[in-house]
Amino acid sequence: MTDRSEKGNWYVVHTYSGHENKVKANIEKLVENRGMQDVVFSVKVPTEEYTESKNGKKKTKERKMFPGYVLVKMIMTDESWYLVRNTRGVTGFVGPGSKPVPLSDDEIKTLGVQDILPRIDINEGEFVKVKSGPFENLEGSVQNIDNERRKLKVFVSMFGRETLVELDFEQVEKIY
Repeated sequence: MTDRSEKGNWYVVHTYSGHENKVKANIEKLVENRGMQDVVFSVKVPTEEYTESKNGKKKTKERKMFPGYVLVKMIMTDESWYLVRNTRGVTGFVGPGSKPVPLSDDEIKTLGVQDILPRIDINEGEFVKVKSGPFENLEGSVQNIDNERRKLKVFVSMFGRETLVELDFEQVEKIY
């Protein structure tokens, strides 16, 4: 995920019921054809699995969580609004008048559309203490931060030597 896509917000788009997947495909095709991947990042039709019993047999099926709605992650510009709004099958954005309202982080979490991962308040070169795992209670300096994988590379002192270890964000705390 690029830094630019993190600036985008999720918006709810109203569609004709039953046309959600078609609308998703149409928006994706238009974005690609017009080279707007740096403004419109993702289109989702939220679904959920459920179990159905028929003649004593259980089957797992999938259904749309919100029939008639599609979620779009985008940076709202006049051009991106126009592209999505005028896609075949779209009846409009959800929001007052023609002003789309982005979903809040809590709403996004509830919908399960995207994992909202909190940023870590540690920078390269800073010192951390390991809270858990085999290196618990050791201290070291942060060499590298990988936000995508939520991992840190930290130089810790073991047996009188500096050793580079990889740790999860949750395993460390900043030393102030």
